[in-house]
Amino acid sequence: MSDAHLDGTVLASLQDLMEAEYPVLLDTFLADSEERVRLLAGALQVKDAQLLRLTAHSFKGSCSNMGALSLADLCKQLEDQSERQSFDSAAVLVEQINREFAIVRILMKSERQRFRG
Repeated sequence: MSDAHLDGTVLASLQDLMEAEYPVLLDTFLADSEERVRLLAGALQVKDAQLLRLTAHSFKGSCSNMGALSLADLCKQLEDQSERQSFDSAAVLVEQINREFAIVRILMKSERQRFRG
């Protein structure tokens, strides 16, 4: 696993805590994250700084909890840019979030398969 994208220690702790429900947790995070990525793109398109900030804030928290620390950092940056209503910078960050989430999705699906093994 790539610690640059996912903190293996966090995932190991979640696996210990969740036991058999661990794959469900991963699936839930991925489904929720896909919706948040869509919300970010929609908020950016209509230049809704409030929705962009709130969605980035919420996404940041769930990413942190799941060990997706690079993704959480990008969400924090987007949250900050949204407060300033800096939509050009926000557009770059939303694209970076999309790319980072694509990597996290692959790694988490691999983790899920490994767990079910």
